[in-house]
Amino acid sequence: MKIVFVVDGPLDVEATLARYRIWVEDPSNRLAADAFRRLLRVDDRLVPYEVRWRGSVDDGRLVAYASGRQPAAVVAGIEREARRVFGLDFDLPGFYRFAKSDAALAAVVERLYGLRPTLSPTPLEMFVGSITAQQVNLAFAFALRARVVRRYGTRMAIGGHEVYAFPAAARLAQVRVRELRALQFSERKAEYVIGIAREIATGALDLDALSVAVDREVIDRLTAIRGFGRWTADWFLARCLGRGPCCPAGDLGVRKAFEHYYGRGRSLSEKAIRRRAAPWGEYQNLAIHYLLVGLRTETRASKDRM
Repeated sequence: MKIVFVVDGPLDVEATLARYRIWVEDPSNRLAADAFRRLLRVDDRLVPYEVRWRGSVDDGRLVAYASGRQPAAVVAGIEREARRVFGLDFDLPGFYRFAKSDAALAAVVERLYGLRPTLSPTPLEMFVGSITAQQVNLAFAFALRARVVRRYGTRMAIGGHEVYAFPAAARLAQVRVRELRALQFSERKAEYVIGIAREIATGALDLDALSVAVDREVIDRLTAIRGFGRWTADWFLARCLGRGPCCPAGDLGVRKAFEHYYGRGRSLSEKAIRRRAAPWGEYQNLAIHYLLVGLRTETRASKDRM
C-alpha cells in the first residue's frame, strides 16, 4: 500500500522532525535518515508503516508505505497520522505572508523556512507527554515517556528497525502507581497518567467530542481532570488539535521567547503575552512555534561558538 502526499507550501523535513532527535530517542516514533517509522493502532490491530520523503524544501513529496492491501480504516489512519506528524495541514504560505508585518517573526521565518509544527499522533500520547513534562526539563520528560513506551508498549520490526506501539489506554489504566514510581515518576505524575488512561479507556473522556469542541469547552473539560491545568489544556489545543488561535502563555519557554524577541530586557506577564499574541489571530500557534524554535536554535548556536 502506498499513499502519496503533495505538500501545500514548503516543508523542511529535517527541521520539522528535529524534536525526535534533539532530546532522547522516541521508541514509538522512530526517525532515521531515510524514513519515519511508526505503528498505527486500529482497534486491537497494529499496522507498521513508514513515511519517506524526496524533493526540495519547496517541492517536496511524502510517501507512506504499509505492506499488502489495507482496509480503508487503516489507509485513513496512516494518512491522518502522517499529516499530523509532518504538520501538513498548517497554512504556512499564509503565515509567511502575515509574518512580513512583524520584524521579529519575519527574521525567524527567514532563518527557519519550511519548519512545520509536528502534532501528537494521538491524544493519549499528548496527555502522557504533557504530564511527564510538568516542572522538569524536556530531556528528562522525554526519557520518562520513553520508559513508559518500552515497558508497556508492543514491539515490532519495520524494515529491520525496532519500533514500539504507544501503549493503549486500557493497558495504562491497569498499571499500578508503584510500577511507574520504579520508572522514576513522582507519585502524583504516576496517578495522573493512570487517571487519564482510565478516563479514556472507560469513555468518561470523549475524545471525538473533545476534538470538535470549541477552545473554551476543551479548556474547561481538561482542567476538570486531576493533574491538568491551563498549561496542559493550552498545549493540547496547540500540539494535538492544531488550533490556530492558541497561545500557551503560561509556559516558561514561551515566556522566555517573548521576553527575548519582544520584552526589550523586561519580563512579560502571562496576560501581557496573550495580549501581544492576540493580533496574530489564526497564526498564533505557528508564530509561537517559530519563536520557540528560533530561540532554541539561537541559544544552541551561541553555545557552539563558545
